[in-house]
Amino acid sequence: MIEGLGPSRLRALLDHFGDPQEILRAGRSELMDAPGIGETLSQTIISARGRVDLRRELNLIERNRVGIITIFDENYPKNLKEIFDPPILLYVKGELLPVDFAAIAIVGSRRTSYYGQEITQRISYDLAQKGVTIVSGMARGVDTAAHRGAIKGKGRTIAVWGSGLDVVYPPENARLADEIATCGALISEFPMQTPPYKENFPRRNRIISGLSLGVLVVEAAQRSGALITAGFALEQGREVFAVPGRAGSFTSKGTHNLIKEGAKLVEGPEDILEELGPALKRYSQDIDIEPKLERSLEPVSDEKHILPRLNEEEQKIYDSLTEEPIHIDEVVGKTNFPPSLVLSTLTRLEIRKLAKEFPGKMFVRIE
Repeated sequence: MIEGLGPSRLRALLDHFGDPQEILRAGRSELMDAPGIGETLSQTIISARGRVDLRRELNLIERNRVGIITIFDENYPKNLKEIFDPPILLYVKGELLPVDFAAIAIVGSRRTSYYGQEITQRISYDLAQKGVTIVSGMARGVDTAAHRGAIKGKGRTIAVWGSGLDVVYPPENARLADEIATCGALISEFPMQTPPYKENFPRRNRIISGLSLGVLVVEAAQRSGALITAGFALEQGREVFAVPGRAGSFTSKGTHNLIKEGAKLVEGPEDILEELGPALKRYSQDIDIEPKLERSLEPVSDEKHILPRLNEEEQKIYDSLTEEPIHIDEVVGKTNFPPSLVLSTLTRLEIRKLAKEFPGKMFVRIE
């Protein structure tokens, strides 16, 4: 709760003094003897002693039913403890379990396309069903789709926040946060009422990758938080995966660059499980794992999905749709069918889960 004390400096203080209470009792000269703690930070620590309201923080923790895990506790996440600068303390709402070792982070653009949302949910759903925990940041776009896919797959998911756990961000994800807490965990290294400051998010990204065996990037511009997470993954010795997007798309540039630089191209969950199979097998020998995780290591069937039989008009209208929403007038122009016929056919396709309507008479094809 003292500004300027990150994980590295806090660890240096703990190593030097041995006990948090000794840090709070120490004078300025004693604090300055600790590595990396200069005169300014020493004075900040001393001044904060009378300013930090610890009782209020503890009341917030209790009111929100939040738990505290320190790096010295046995239930601190094994993957996270191995990184260069793990958080000394985690606020946790929900539950972290040993099976969360088998975790994949899924991150990407906040302004994702319909295709990005669909592929994210599908991969997240499939991995969750196979016993893999999905880690993300609960941001808009890809993050939200990743959590929702895991929940639909009745699996586990962990959301790492860039704010305190008393500040839901984005606010429209309040209900999603409650769902995540019941089938996984919400975690943060920030005090309970920390606002979602911009600088918090790159810092929390190291936790997203640190909790995981690998990071999957779905849609990312050339400069994005998702690529920062991928960078942390490389530094931490984690695998990096990327889903290819449409050529020339703004949100495909980052993922395509990752693939060019050696990230594994991912079209489905089998690509991830194939790469991480050895690590998951080593893990399964250490602790008891759920049968579905064991099954995930088996070869994946190459079964093809067959479209339902369509008549000539349905097929032509289905073929005119794309993976991005287009207006019904564009479908009419492509097919030369009357608008009434196009609308009724699109309705039938939607009932058969082959198309989806968006506001403004926009339609998209579902593969």
